[in-house]
Amino acid sequence: MVATKTGELRALFLSLDRDADGRISAVELRGCMRATLGEDVPAEEAEALVASADADGDGLLCEAEFLELAQQAAWAGADKENDELRIRALREAFGMYEMEGQGCITPASLGRMLGRLGAERGAGECRAMICRFDLDGDGVLSFDEFKIMMS
Repeated sequence: MVATKTGELRALFLSLDRDADGRISAVELRGCMRATLGEDVPAEEAEALVASADADGDGLLCEAEFLELAQQAAWAGADKENDELRIRALREAFGMYEMEGQGCITPASLGRMLGRLGAERGAGECRAMICRFDLDGDGVLSFDEFKIMMS
């Protein structure tokens, strides 16, 4: 799979290298982005992309630099996908603790869930646990406060 992707990226590099000098300029990169994304990318943005991967400082991307840039873009996409999966899992966990349909975790709902998990706690302990992460002081945990607690 990696070899196939690398081969595809090499072919893309060759097609972008309009003047066949073995390097891609910001102008050539903009043309590629216009063709593939269907929108004009500002010259400054294309220049910044080139500069971010331009290891030798010549203002152009050789094939190795282009492959590195493409790999970074793929990693950024994977990170976003992982973040979305993490948020989905946190929402599911939050829903298990929330239980009362109020959109927040109350001391009572926390106590019930901990009891189901075999870690029973009294109301005072549950209030104290919530208090540690209750940033707005309303006595309950919102989803955003829950995310902070879980990180």
